[in-house]
Amino acid sequence: MSVGLYIGAFLLICISQYWIYRWRNPRSSGKLPPGSMGFPLLGETLHFFAPNHSSDVPPFVRERMKRYGPVFKTNLVGRPVVVSTDPEFNHYVFQQEGRLFQSWYPDTFTEIFGRQNVGSLHGFMYKYLKNMVLNLFGPESLKEKLLFQIENTAWKSLSIWSTQPTVDLKEATATMIFDLTAKKLISYDPDQSSENLRENFVAFIQGLISFPLDIPGTAYNKCLQGRKKAMKMLRTMLAQRRASPDKQYGDFFDYVVQELKKERTILTEEIALDLMFVLLFASFETTSLALTATVKFLTDNPSTLHRLTEEHEAIRRMRENPDSGLTWKEYKSMTFTSQVINETVRLANIVPGIFRKALQDIQIKGFTIPAGWAVMVCPPAVHLNPDIYKDPLVFNPWRWQGTEINGASKHFMAFGGGMRFCVGTDFTKLQMTVFLHCLVTKYRWKPIKGGEMVRTPGLTFPNGFHIQLLEKMQ
Repeated sequence: MSVGLYIGAFLLICISQYWIYRWRNPRSSGKLPPGSMGFPLLGETLHFFAPNHSSDVPPFVRERMKRYGPVFKTNLVGRPVVVSTDPEFNHYVFQQEGRLFQSWYPDTFTEIFGRQNVGSLHGFMYKYLKNMVLNLFGPESLKEKLLFQIENTAWKSLSIWSTQPTVDLKEATATMIFDLTAKKLISYDPDQSSENLRENFVAFIQGLISFPLDIPGTAYNKCLQGRKKAMKMLRTMLAQRRASPDKQYGDFFDYVVQELKKERTILTEEIALDLMFVLLFASFETTSLALTATVKFLTDNPSTLHRLTEEHEAIRRMRENPDSGLTWKEYKSMTFTSQVINETVRLANIVPGIFRKALQDIQIKGFTIPAGWAVMVCPPAVHLNPDIYKDPLVFNPWRWQGTEINGASKHFMAFGGGMRFCVGTDFTKLQMTVFLHCLVTKYRWKPIKGGEMVRTPGLTFPNGFHIQLLEKMQ
């Protein structure tokens, strides 16, 4: 009996050691990038999720760049990942999407955003959904409809904030943008609804970047519950629309319902609902983060604020009626504002990683990426590279003078890259520009508290940035 136990224990130890060896030394047809796979099952996930209070490249990436170079391997939430901080490598990954790589995100993300979300779809289905979104956020819609609506919303919000002792800018701008976007998407009116849709998204966001432990009380569990409630609300709305096909709301949901009615449609109910969910999240959370960071940077850089104000005041002076609404021509003329936005998104790095998956064994930069492995392109490492941007941690909008950016490049990927360049980029830039125009032409502000930059693998914001909004003397 004891001999059998010894043999069993010996075999268990041998199997465990072999398993650990295989974990640390994955099979490959060629030379893998250097790096560590971390602990079995856990990998290096905990270090990856650790908050970062620096404006520099995240410590997880920075430490491994120093140790292994610009391309290294790791393991996150049980998945082998090659991390790239190399601009040439990144560009190659983006250009080869659909051939050697495809869009991919960890299982935890697909659980949160939905298995049929636009980021997980490929080929014709992805292009189809992209064209649907352009119907809402494309140039013609921005010019003919959204410009006026965004400006009207900004003026109303700023007027209300100016009567309050202090404003938590991140929370206030998120609410402003969410209400506008939800109205355009699903005709949602928080004053008329029995449910607070935004509260569900707040719960969702708080657990979005957290360790994926799905048990009651954890941030991840709360995140999934927030998604569940929001999806239930969207599903109810869809059923109501289908039950009253003759009633039109003039929103994006009308368009989605019409697509679902088509005889040979490729759109399913689950894909449609996941699309609505992702649009509601993406259109307000990232933009409110960018706006808060912009105001924080302007607060810390008076010369930039002065130059920005000059640009917008000059536009007002050229009008016959200084208080008339913004025109598309005026918007397109705001070159310094565009530079401020570029510099904000470069320095804030709201998108810390862009994921792809290798469809076959790929040879690149002297390394082999095995089929099925994930690749994480790391924009912050490019945007904060001193060989690319002089004094990269300094907020300097003048560095963009004379540079026109209409998409991603090897050195600028704040809105993604390749065929998946963010379809809502123009909408985001329009919202930021219009808000800044309304803000600097009529108001000044004082920081009251907060403003520390806090970063996680998915969020960047001046923590608890409260301001007091004061109307200028005209």
